[in-house]
Amino acid sequence: MAEERVAPEAENAEECTHDCSTCSAKCGSKSNPADFIEKPHHLSSVKHVIAVVSGKGGVGKSLVTGLLAVQMQRRGLNAGILDADITGPSIPKMFGVSGPVEGSEDALFTVPSKLGTQIMSVNLLLEDPTRPVVWRGPVIAGTVKQFWTEVIWNEVDYMFVDMPPGTGDVPLTVFQSLPVDGIIIVTSPQDLVSMVVTKAVNMAKLMNIPIIGMVENMSYFKCPDCGKAHNIFGESHIEEAAAAAGVSAVSRLPIDPNLAGLCDRGVIELVEEDYLSDMADAIEAAVKK
Repeated sequence: MAEERVAPEAENAEECTHDCSTCSAKCGSKSNPADFIEKPHHLSSVKHVIAVVSGKGGVGKSLVTGLLAVQMQRRGLNAGILDADITGPSIPKMFGVSGPVEGSEDALFTVPSKLGTQIMSVNLLLEDPTRPVVWRGPVIAGTVKQFWTEVIWNEVDYMFVDMPPGTGDVPLTVFQSLPVDGIIIVTSPQDLVSMVVTKAVNMAKLMNIPIIGMVENMSYFKCPDCGKAHNIFGESHIEEAAAAAGVSAVSRLPIDPNLAGLCDRGVIELVEEDYLSDMADAIEAAVKK
């Protein structure tokens, strides 16, 4: 759990933001971090929550989320994906699921993939999935919270939260409102991305959320003819980035046109390679501690 987060000592009320969750100062209005955790729907059962984050967009965060869910399903565990990337949802297409979402008077039901992964995404609620979601930050953050409190998650062993890039409203909402067990940080080989991912590392430390591991996507391309690995986007920086963050679990995902094709066709669950099996091991080990 997070360290105690308390409101600031302000000389006048205007100096206080009234957001104890991100304030390091101490005053008489201090709140316990448990006060910010939202209760799930009373019919939900979720054992572990893992957030998948990145410092910037376009590094394959949704791909990593999908592959981790596939890994857990193959182990006989029930996986769920809460798609918190409200303005850029890609999970439904990746798993070949579509709306409309069914529900009752007081709850919505997840949409299962072909192999049973439970999914909730804003694209499952839209009549036209190509329609852009043009909402302000607080509305987006509120929607993510509703996906936790108003959706019935049925006996989920591992819920993976596909986060939007950066360190804005949604990551803050998820870290405050959901009982996150740890995060997986996704990056790619470029120096710029390695620098930006440090922001995600620092935010996790600020919120006192454990970093379970790091995944470097597009790490290399393996030639189908000679079998040699080529670093298309430069030398890998995942080891040094993980060492700097004090993280021991690292994985490297190759550039795989076949995997990209499976995602485009909505059949990621048919991937033959056990990509991210080692990261799934790290997640299971981390939540047992």
